[in-house]
Amino acid sequence: MAVPSKRRSPTQGKPSSQPFLRFYHSEGLRKKTLSVLTTLEQARDASAHRDDLADVVVELMKSGLDYYFMQPLKLAKAGFIVEQSASLGLTGAQQVMGSVVRSIIGRMEKPQLLSVSGSIRQFML
Repeated sequence: MAVPSKRRSPTQGKPSSQPFLRFYHSEGLRKKTLSVLTTLEQARDASAHRDDLADVVVELMKSGLDYYFMQPLKLAKAGFIVEQSASLGLTGAQQVMGSVVRSIIGRMEKPQLLSVSGSIRQFML
């Protein structure tokens, strides 16, 4: 499970007093995320990387849902039927959320894309 840590606000430089949760994801997803963020942030036309950013956001969402819901459910040994029902429900939710994420990010301009990128980087601290 997650190791407690203090989240730092890039503007304040001191630990946040607000509660938060983090999740662990694969090294491959971390590398992909950092690559997409760096490419987007350095691009003249950040909007050319909307699809890549949306893909990363969707992958992070799926990874987080697995970490926070499916893994604890498996650890609880809730049973095959319960796990399959939960998995089916999450798959449907992820498809809907993925469509919404892609639609919203697909309309963003450079300042908004950079804001999303900055937020993701802050989550990764």
